[in-house]
Amino acid sequence: MENKYDKKYANFVLLLLGMIVVAVMYVEGMLTPSLPSIAESFHVTVDQVSLVLSTYLLTGVALSPVVGKLADIYGKKKMMTIVMLIYAGAVSVTGFSPDFTFMVIARSIQGIGLTIMPLGMALVREDFPREMVPKAQALISGMFGAGFAISLPLGSLISDYYGWRMTYHTAIPFIVILALLVLFKVRESSYRRPNVKVDYAGAALLGIPLALVVLALSEGSAWGWASLLFISVMLLGLLLFIPMAIYEKHYSKNGEAIFDIKLLTKRNVLIANIVLLIAGMGMYLSMQALSYKFETPAPYGFGLSILGTGISMVSFAIGMVVFSIVTGKLISKTGIKPLAFVGAIITGIGFLLLSAVQTYYLTLADEFIIGSGMAIMNASVINLLVLSVDPEYMGLATSMNSTFRYIGSSIGAPVAGSILSLYTVTEIVKTSTGNVIFSFPDKAAYSYAFIIGAIAFMASAFIVLTAHEVLGNRNKTIHAVKDKTENETI
Repeated sequence: MENKYDKKYANFVLLLLGMIVVAVMYVEGMLTPSLPSIAESFHVTVDQVSLVLSTYLLTGVALSPVVGKLADIYGKKKMMTIVMLIYAGAVSVTGFSPDFTFMVIARSIQGIGLTIMPLGMALVREDFPREMVPKAQALISGMFGAGFAISLPLGSLISDYYGWRMTYHTAIPFIVILALLVLFKVRESSYRRPNVKVDYAGAALLGIPLALVVLALSEGSAWGWASLLFISVMLLGLLLFIPMAIYEKHYSKNGEAIFDIKLLTKRNVLIANIVLLIAGMGMYLSMQALSYKFETPAPYGFGLSILGTGISMVSFAIGMVVFSIVTGKLISKTGIKPLAFVGAIITGIGFLLLSAVQTYYLTLADEFIIGSGMAIMNASVINLLVLSVDPEYMGLATSMNSTFRYIGSSIGAPVAGSILSLYTVTEIVKTSTGNVIFSFPDKAAYSYAFIIGAIAFMASAFIVLTAHEVLGNRNKTIHAVKDKTENETI
């Protein structure tokens, strides 16, 4: 049964989530264009610095289902407050990192911030009536674009003139204020399951093999792709997924596993997870490659500063903002599947064009195409999920979906670093202190990265066609009844 709709409160929650997104994007938005600077300051390689992104994502992968389950048990507001406070603490210390190891550890703790939006989306599902959920979810997706549009130039400006550390310092008061607003202004969840236990062992069994795989990909070029160390770590990581799968299957007989088998047997839940896993890998791989292309000296890149790179990525954010709004207005009329398919195809075409483009302004145009397609696809797929699951399971469902997305993202970042370090050119550059040898990713490296991104999104487009439609004039009533019946069996 739906809660009584409080329009004023629901709009407040939506605005608060939007501000949280902007605050998080302010930190994350400056980080990608700052990767070359971070690598230089800590004297690490291109592929090693990708650990700054991948460890952040790994924590999100391991904690998302745990936090989601805890939210279903103890309340989404309570867990969101705890997560916000931990995130604020991690952001506070990251800016003071004395060395690269400390920064990687701080970033891994900061990764708990990735559980914020699944909790927020679950709250939206509770506070908005079903027919308004698509618009609300589309607006949240649009705030990611708005966050990028604000954070990229502003964060990059501060990072360019005052260093990347200052971006962290200036974010602290805003994140603390938002955490307090969550604590004192957000209402606790109506849906709880206090008798459910949390599968902590399953989370650990998932995180360990994934960490080994990401570590191997991040250090591959330094260790040697054919070295015994790389092969051993990669093989061990892959093999450890087997006991994880066996344990989860056994655990699901008497409890709710991290990868809840019953929930994953729902076609729309499984499809939403697979699609966003592929999309997450494609996006992180391609966007990291793009940031290096902007900052790599000509003729291999555009030779921009951190600020120039941040400004150059705004066209991507504008595409997200504009088409998230468009999607919110259209999705209830057209249905989810047509928009999700079109969005994925547009994104794939954008990355394909980017693999062949050499000029700066055409690159910006392709960014806009990619941002537009991703906005359409993301807003559609998240609605496919939240409208296919009963509200009392929403914390687990949205967090599990985020886990799949972050698995893809945590793979995409080191793969990008590996490709960029594998295809390089070396030049001798004259400086005030003498000649210095520099290695840069060549044009082939960028093309391969963007082509992989294109393939990922094209695959997502055809996978989403196998989903059951849950919106649209012809399917709304039929599938509302069907979803209710399916949920009763979970």
